[in-house]
Amino acid sequence: MSEIKLTQYSHGGGCGCKIAPGLLAEILGQFAPRASFPNLMVGTESSDDAAVWRLNDTQAIVATTDFFMPIVDDPFDFGRIAATNAISDIYAMGAQPLFALAIVGMPVDKLPVEAIRGILSGGEAVCAAAGIPIAGGHSIDSPEPIYGLVALGLVHPDQVKRNDRAQSGDRLILGKGLGIGVMSAALKKGQLGAEGYQAMLASTTQLNTPGAKLAAMDGVHAVTDVTGFGLLGHLLEVCRGSSLGARVDWNKLPLLPGVAQLAQQGFTPGAADRNWTSYGAYIDLKPGLADWQRKLLCDPQTSGGLLVACNADAAPQVLKTFLDTGFEYAAEIGEMTTGEARVLVG
Repeated sequence: MSEIKLTQYSHGGGCGCKIAPGLLAEILGQFAPRASFPNLMVGTESSDDAAVWRLNDTQAIVATTDFFMPIVDDPFDFGRIAATNAISDIYAMGAQPLFALAIVGMPVDKLPVEAIRGILSGGEAVCAAAGIPIAGGHSIDSPEPIYGLVALGLVHPDQVKRNDRAQSGDRLILGKGLGIGVMSAALKKGQLGAEGYQAMLASTTQLNTPGAKLAAMDGVHAVTDVTGFGLLGHLLEVCRGSSLGARVDWNKLPLLPGVAQLAQQGFTPGAADRNWTSYGAYIDLKPGLADWQRKLLCDPQTSGGLLVACNADAAPQVLKTFLDTGFEYAAEIGEMTTGEARVLVG
């Protein structure tokens, strides 16, 4: 298995494969508004992390799907990262996962059976850690390796955490360090050392379990996870849905080990620039911010951290919830503000 390099079979990797937010909005904008379904609590209207359907007064089903091409070469690690990323959307809605279905597309004429088994085993290992089974799925023969999950979860209807309910003055707390896209770019060019790879793997395979605990906190108003659109892209979704602005303090942003140095050396993915092209007009950067810093703000995160908007009184408890469950990079990074949907990075 050591000679298998999955990334050579794909043109992109991880959440960097996502369609750029500007193009995605153009595509989806052609669809007519959805019909009225009273039990559909969360649909496509707010670009949220998952759909939510009310079953009864005490239960709502949360459904999502996520899949992508390899971000790392090792099959088992790729499976773990993809599964962790998919389940994250369940936690981002405040739900507990129930079970998953596998999405598998493999170039069966290029990859040995052992490699494909390794990918699936990685996904199963993460689901086992989350306490859920992979109950089925679907597979196709495809030109590039693709793996992910359909994930389903359960939450009380009153505890659903949407991305469009932030309030002015809410503190912003980020659960994981930034820089996965930068690390993956360095990895592809053989410039990410063993220590950096382990840090990247530790972050991308850490389940966002605090999301389910945040569901019961009244002071938590909005939650999303930071993935392919980068920190600024997903924060803008919160701003637009909540009709608010936001302020981010660059000096408080948590970066994964070695990421600043790698970014300054030019190891940034093309998706960071595509992200900026899509939403840079809605971002106000403080004078003197370097180009590598701008790119890190747009860096596509694969299996990134939860971004939480909560009132000032709840912020210490939210931060403690992250830190107590092993999220060592969790930090308060800014706040929501009144005004138009823009982000000021100061």
